[in-house]
Amino acid sequence: MINRRIVLASRPTGVPVPDNFRIEEVELPALEDGQVLLENRVFAIDPAVRGMLDDVKSYLPPVPLDGLIPTMVLGRVVQSRNPDFREGDYGRAFIGWETHSVIAPGSVGFENVRVADDLPLTAYMGACGWSGITAYVGLKRYGEMRAGDEVLVSAAAGAVGSVAGQVARLSGCRVVGTVGSPEKARHIVEDLGFDGAIDYRAAADLDAEIQRHFPNGIDLYFDNVGGVTLDTVLPRMKAFGRIPVCGMIANYNHQADPYRVRNLWQVLVNRITMRGFLAYEAADMLHEAEEALANWVRSGQLTATENVATGLDATPDAFIRLMSGETTGKTLVRLDDRVSTLRDWKAPAHV
Repeated sequence: MINRRIVLASRPTGVPVPDNFRIEEVELPALEDGQVLLENRVFAIDPAVRGMLDDVKSYLPPVPLDGLIPTMVLGRVVQSRNPDFREGDYGRAFIGWETHSVIAPGSVGFENVRVADDLPLTAYMGACGWSGITAYVGLKRYGEMRAGDEVLVSAAAGAVGSVAGQVARLSGCRVVGTVGSPEKARHIVEDLGFDGAIDYRAAADLDAEIQRHFPNGIDLYFDNVGGVTLDTVLPRMKAFGRIPVCGMIANYNHQADPYRVRNLWQVLVNRITMRGFLAYEAADMLHEAEEALANWVRSGQLTATENVATGLDATPDAFIRLMSGETTGKTLVRLDDRVSTLRDWKAPAHV
C-alpha cells in the first residue's frame, strides 16, 4: 500500500513558506506486534510544530530534513496487531502529515478514541480533543483554578485559548482574553461569552489596558504566547497567582532570537507559581476532560470553533495561515470531504 506524506524540504526562516515542504510517496511497512494501521481522517494543525522545524532543542526532537512533519492524527483502524484496537475503531496519536499512519504503544498520545455518533469527527481533534484537553487540565491541575478567579487567557481566539476561556467561565471565573484583531475581540465576547477582550495590536499601552480590565490584579494567567504579553502580565499578577504555560507562540517563528523577559523577578515578588505543562502527562484526567468537554459541546454551553481545509495537499497552506495569525479556533485538515465538521452539525440552543 502506498502512503502519501509531507516532509521537511528546508528549514523555515520566520513564517514558513510552501517551498519548505515536499510531498512524497512511500510503501507502507508490514505491521509488527502491537502496531495499528490507520487510514487518517483528520489532522490537528498546531503552532507548537513550528518549533520542531528548527534545529534547536525542544520538548520533542527537531524534525530532520526530509523528515515527516509531525502532527496529531485521527484515523480509522484498517488493520491491527494490537488487542486494544479492532478494525473500524478510531485511533489518535502524534504522528504526521500523511494519508496512513502506523502507530504503536510508544507513540505520543496513543489512544483508542470513543467516537460518538452525535458529534462531528473534527470535534475530536479540537474542543473534544487535545486542544480542549490541554485547556481543561491546564486550568484545573496546573492553574489550580477556583470559582471566583480573575482569569486572563492569551491567544484567546485560538484552538486552546478559546476553550480555556469558556471552561474558566463555566467554572465560575471572570475571564478576559487577549487577541490580535477587532474581529477576534468581538468573537470571543459575543460568540464565546468572555467578559472582556484586549486587542494587543490596537492597544497603545498594553499594561494600562490590562490594568483597566484587572484593577485588583490577575489570579490566573493561561499563557499561550509568552513574549511581551507575559512580560507585561507578570507585574499585574496577584500574590500567589498561577501561570500555567501552555505555549510560547510569540517565539515560535523567531527561536534564534527570542524576546528577553525583563519582569521575571515578579515571580518572586508576587510568589507566583509558573509552570510549563504537556497535557498528555496528565493521563489520569483524560477521560474526565473528554467527558466534560463533550457534554458542554452537546449542550451548547461550549462553542467549538474550527477552520477546516480539505486534502493532504492543503495542509502546508493551513499551517502557514495558522503561523501567520490568520485563523480563529482550531485549524484542522480533513483528508477528504466525507469527514463531517461543525459546519454540518449544530448544537442545541443553550438557555
